[in-house]
Amino acid sequence: MSLASLPTIAQAGRDIAAGKLSPVELTDLMLSRIEAHNSTLNAYITVTADLARKQASQAEADIKAGRYRGPLHGIPIGIKDIFQTANVPTTGHSRSLIDRVPTADATSVAKMTAAGAICLGKLATHEFAFGGPSFDLPWPPARNPWNTDHFTGGSSSGTGAAVTGGLALGGFGSDTGGSIRLPAAFSGLVGIKPTYGRVSRSGVYPLSFSLDHAGPLAWTAEDCALMLGVMAGYDGADPASADVAVPDYRKLLDRDLTGIRIGVVRHFWEEADATSETVQAMETALAVLKDLGARLVDIKLPSLQDYTATTALILLVEAAAVYQDTLQKSPELLGEILRKRLYLASMFSGADYVQALRRRRELCDAYNAATQDVDVVFTATAPGPAARLDAMHWFYTFTTPLLTMPFNLTGSPAVATRAGFSSSGLPLSFQLAGKPFDEATVLAVAHAYEKATDWVNMRPAIAKL
Repeated sequence: MSLASLPTIAQAGRDIAAGKLSPVELTDLMLSRIEAHNSTLNAYITVTADLARKQASQAEADIKAGRYRGPLHGIPIGIKDIFQTANVPTTGHSRSLIDRVPTADATSVAKMTAAGAICLGKLATHEFAFGGPSFDLPWPPARNPWNTDHFTGGSSSGTGAAVTGGLALGGFGSDTGGSIRLPAAFSGLVGIKPTYGRVSRSGVYPLSFSLDHAGPLAWTAEDCALMLGVMAGYDGADPASADVAVPDYRKLLDRDLTGIRIGVVRHFWEEADATSETVQAMETALAVLKDLGARLVDIKLPSLQDYTATTALILLVEAAAVYQDTLQKSPELLGEILRKRLYLASMFSGADYVQALRRRRELCDAYNAATQDVDVVFTATAPGPAARLDAMHWFYTFTTPLLTMPFNLTGSPAVATRAGFSSSGLPLSFQLAGKPFDEATVLAVAHAYEKATDWVNMRPAIAKL
C-alpha cells in the first residue's frame, strides 16, 4: 500500500469495526513500512515488532468475539521515547539512559493500551525533549519526509517523521515550548497541546514541571480528537492533573463556525520575521475561516519576545533542577546541545526565577484580558518552513523567539494544522488557541478548515516512501 492510500485513524477504525480491515494486516503493513523506510527517516529508535503483532492478534480476536473497545482498537501508533513503556527500553534518546527498561507504563500509554491501540515502537526525540537534532547521540535525528535534508521539528521529531512518512497512524508527543505543534507544522500534520493538566504526565520523563504538556499528533483533527479523548483525564499520580470532565471530542467536531470569534495576533508573526509565503498563507487561512462564518478580530498582546524570554528562563531553570545531577556527575553521557542548554541555566539566580514567575502572571493576565471576548486565538505556528538539518546552530540557545511558547506559558489548549506549502514544497502551519479545557472548540475550527481546503489530501512525494 502506498503512502497516499494509507487510511487515517478514523477511517481505519471504522473499517476495523465493520470487519473490513484486519488489525493484524494493518500492523504488518506498518511494520513492513518501518522496515523499508526507517533507515531513511530515523523515526523509531526501538521497534517492538513482536509486541505489536501480539497486540494486533489479541485485538483481532477480541473484536471477532464482540469485545470491541472503541475507535482506537487495533490502531497502530508510535510512542515518543520519553513516555515509559513496561518492558520496553525508554531512553529519552539519551546515552545516559540507554539501558533503561521501565517496569510500568506511563498513565497515558496504559490508557491507550486499554483502548486497544497497538504499540509499534518508541519514537525518536530530542534528548530528554530538550536537546536539539543532535548527531552525537546513539541514534541519528529524525528526517522530514517532505525533504529528508530538513528538520522535522521537535522535540517530538520521530512522531512527526513517523506519521507523515506512513510509519504509524498517530503518535505521542510532549510540548514544553512547542514540541507537539512544531513537528506538526514542519511535518505537515495536526498536533494538539491540550490545556495544562488535561493529560497526565505521570510516567513521562520531566523537563519543566510548570510547562510540560502531553498530547497527540496525527494526520487529521479528527484523529487527534480520537487520541486525545483516550489520553485525557484526571490522574492523581500527576500533581498538576486537573479533575475536569473530558467530553467526546469527536462528537463535537462538526460545528457551524458562524459567529465564532477568532482573535488574530498578527504582530506575533511579524515580530518573528515570518517569510512572505507564511504571511500569505496566514491571510489565506483567515479568509477561509471568514468564509466559514467566523468573525475575525485583531488583538494585541505583549511582545512575542517577552513571552519567549519568560518561558525560556522558567524552562531552563526547571530543566536544570531535573538534570543538574547528571550534568555535574556524568556530562559525557549527555549530548552537546543538551549540555550547553543546561549550562545556560547556571546564568540565572533564584531571584531571576522568581521574577520570571511574577512576569508570567502578568503576561497571563494580559493574555486573558485581551482574549476575553474571543473564542479562539489565531497566529502562525512557525515563521517559515523547516530548516535544513545542517543549519540548526541556533538550537544551542533561545535567541530565536518561538511562536508556540506563549501558549505553554498560559497553559491554553493549542492546535497546529497545515496552512499550505512553501515554494520549496515544505509545509506551513497556523495554530489556534482556546479557552482553558476547551480543546473541543480549537479542534472543531481546525476540522472545519481542514474540510474546506485540500491540504489534508497532500502527502510527501518522495518516491521511495
